[in-house]
Amino acid sequence: MSLLVLAAIALAGWMWWTGRLQRVTGQDAVAIGVGLLGLILLAKGKPLLGVAPALLTGLYALWRFNRGEKERKSREIPPGPMDVAEARALLGVDEHADAEAIRAAHRRLIALTHPDRGGTEALARKINAARDVLLRHHGEK
Repeated sequence: MSLLVLAAIALAGWMWWTGRLQRVTGQDAVAIGVGLLGLILLAKGKPLLGVAPALLTGLYALWRFNRGEKERKSREIPPGPMDVAEARALLGVDEHADAEAIRAAHRRLIALTHPDRGGTEALARKINAARDVLLRHHGEK
């Protein structure tokens, strides 16, 4: 096999190992397959057949990356000061909640929306800020 094909397989393995392939769609899988086919054809000495699939896969990857950046920026929550009522609403606790109930609500919510599980970092920061505001208001921290 060609060094280029081995590098592509190693890159795909690294992406799978680090969890970067969690959000791969069917289109992404087809593009990866077409790109590997193009690389194999290039490695076998058939540049006329291999250049087009490899080039199309590269263009698809650039398009997908740019689209992903735009989606990530649109999901971010703008930072700002948070009042106690907003923090209670975000964590889903009432005004009589003690520190342990606040921490439990925070743990439950952050487990669902953590960036490692598909949430955004901005949302995790907002949830953490809500916990801090409520604990400070409650007199702890």
